[in-house]
Amino acid sequence: MRIMAVLIALGGICHFGILIASALLPRVLAWRTELRKLDPLSRHIVWTHGAFIVLTVIGFGVLSLGMTGDLASGTLLARGICGFIGIFWLVRLFIQLFLYDPRPHLTTWWLAAGYHGLTAVFTYLAVVYLAAALVKS
Repeated sequence: MRIMAVLIALGGICHFGILIASALLPRVLAWRTELRKLDPLSRHIVWTHGAFIVLTVIGFGVLSLGMTGDLASGTLLARGICGFIGIFWLVRLFIQLFLYDPRPHLTTWWLAAGYHGLTAVFTYLAVVYLAAALVKS
């Protein structure tokens, strides 16, 4: 349980690291220009969905850092929460690997490094939280 608690705490830190990349996304993808092409409702939906994803990631980070021991405890509730977080990141990893084509946007070494770093972080989060979901108390 101690090792799992440390892994979950590191996962909490990773969630806040993801938010840094998230904050850079609108500038890197030129959303001011690109989203103007959408009708206002579609533009607002993109921003709304983005905001809810940011709030979800913040929630995952806060839970992971504030309730590390509880999440690593193996109780049914802890396993359910960890399972949900793990599935969330597994789906995000699948999208990263099989649906997105980032090549047109990886124009600098730091963008490529960031993209591959995010892939590694998504993998870490999926593995750790799914493993925590399998640990029974």
